[in-house]
Amino acid sequence: MDRVRRGRVATSLIFLLFGAALGVWTARIPAVKEGLGLSDGRLSVALLAFAAGCIAGMVLVGRLTDRFGSSRVLIPAALLEGVLLIPPGLSDGLVTLSVALFVFGTVHGTLNIAMNANAAEVERERGRPIMSSFHAIYSIGGFLGAILGSVFAHAGVSVAVTLISVGLTAVMLAAAASAWVLRSSPPPGDEREPVGTELVGTEPGGGGPGGTRRDSAGRGSARPGGRRMLLVFYGIVVVCTLVGEGAAADWSAVHLRDERGTSEGAAAYGYAAFAIMMTLGRFVGDRAAGRFGPVAVIRASGLLAAAGLGAGLVLAHPVAVIAGWGLFGLGLSCVAPQFFTAAAGVDPRRAGQALSTVVSIGYLGFLLGPIAIGAVATVVGLTTALWIPVVLAIFVAASARSIRPSRAA
Repeated sequence: MDRVRRGRVATSLIFLLFGAALGVWTARIPAVKEGLGLSDGRLSVALLAFAAGCIAGMVLVGRLTDRFGSSRVLIPAALLEGVLLIPPGLSDGLVTLSVALFVFGTVHGTLNIAMNANAAEVERERGRPIMSSFHAIYSIGGFLGAILGSVFAHAGVSVAVTLISVGLTAVMLAAAASAWVLRSSPPPGDEREPVGTELVGTEPGGGGPGGTRRDSAGRGSARPGGRRMLLVFYGIVVVCTLVGEGAAADWSAVHLRDERGTSEGAAAYGYAAFAIMMTLGRFVGDRAAGRFGPVAVIRASGLLAAAGLGAGLVLAHPVAVIAGWGLFGLGLSCVAPQFFTAAAGVDPRRAGQALSTVVSIGYLGFLLGPIAIGAVATVVGLTTALWIPVVLAIFVAASARSIRPSRAA
């Protein structure tokens, strides 16, 4: 097995443990709440501490990744992900829980950037789109973590034992991955082209003498201000995507139960359909991007997401709504990975900072989107409020040209 294939396996393991750690923690939140006697409001303070830690890690780690290389940040962060998953399960009150979650969140956010930067390096070395497959493995990790947490809960295993078991397993996965992680990163001045960029010379697709390096939106990468604005725009598109993911996670079951009259068990099928179709979509997204190009994939993805959820809201039947959430997940599945690849390709020498910008901006959509939908729902009703992610999906489709590879006339 060559070094790039080994690197892909290692980075996949990191994505798997990243998803599993978050999944198992999420599954045990109700037990933590009950065990510490926290009200909804006090629990939200602790969860906000985790979110603040994630943002801090994502914002601060970009320069470290670019200066030392993604692998030198990736492995320590992955090891700490497993270690720091444990303290929240040992907390004895709101203060200690909040501190533990903030520290865990900081490492979680750091690992988020480092693993995506390393995935972009593997993709660049591989020479074809593979970013979506990494995110599919993250989705599987989240599913496995949630299932494992649920199994432990039903077996009466304490939160502490659950998190210790999964945390130590994550440490072992990180240690195993460390031997194969791809350690090559483009040094300053490296002339290799990232996926989604090309040299533009006097011939279409060519890079003759005097050609100008273009980023994936066709803008000259020598303009720092232009690069920064492009990355902010990519972040805004990811915000639109993660508003949809947050809406599915927080509101799909509520909508099915309260607005469509399903049972609590049936209400869970909406998010299940969304998550399953998102995972499947990510497994086929790389092949679709390689065959049709990222512009066509993003455009079709946004339109499919909008049409799927929109049809479910209009038709109103519970089965249609569940199918709509499934199509919505399929449509959104490949959008963020494509924009992460595009961000890393704007300037490969500063891929960490680029991803830090895009991911940290995008994460706000996951945090604030469901809150905004809930606020709007109090005024106009939840069904009407859920048209917000439909409209944002249309915007995603319209943004597809922003990552079109430029060709000279």
